[in-house]
Amino acid sequence: MNMAVTCEDGLTHKITARILAFVSLAAINGHTVDGQHEAIAMLCDWYDRWAQDTPDGRWWPEWLTLSDLRAGRSGQRGPGRPSWCYGTPGIARALQLAAIATSDPARQAAAEHALAASLAPGRLATLTSPGLCHGLAGAYQAAARAAADAITPAIASRLPGTAAVLTAAASTSTGSPALLTGDTGTRLAAETARRSAAPISGWDACLLLA
Repeated sequence: MNMAVTCEDGLTHKITARILAFVSLAAINGHTVDGQHEAIAMLCDWYDRWAQDTPDGRWWPEWLTLSDLRAGRSGQRGPGRPSWCYGTPGIARALQLAAIATSDPARQAAAEHALAASLAPGRLATLTSPGLCHGLAGAYQAAARAAADAITPAIASRLPGTAAVLTAAASTSTGSPALLTGDTGTRLAAETARRSAAPISGWDACLLLA
């Protein structure tokens, strides 16, 4: 049986990046407990192990199967869609936060370049939904937060193009008011793009982006 493993993924559907972002944000804000930095290092090591380095940039598998773990390599042949939930933007933001929490500029720069690469026009075009979870809004919000903390210009260089695509998508209603998959999340991210500033309300804290 080719079972999916629940310990590798982006910021929503499975646990690794979610925990990494949470404990890193806690550390950045001065809330630490014994073993916290060791946990950050362990989770970063996991992502180091499964990072896929290509001429077009670093990416991570959307999930790992039991067969992948046994073989020590992913069966995914190329980067998936750059969504916040499953894809590189959420993972790279978590790794950037981990690097900030542990004062690791080399890891931070690598995470920023990976996130920027995921927003290249060809890869961004694979996002067919405007929403936060699987679509353009989530990718933009993750990128905007990461750009504000960045030590490299890579992500900022991708923001205008990503914002333009998001703004166009936000002009059409999905017919749903949902936060993660409907108009509410899309319009909140579009407002971030319009203002070119972090949301005053901090609503995206629920996404573990800040």
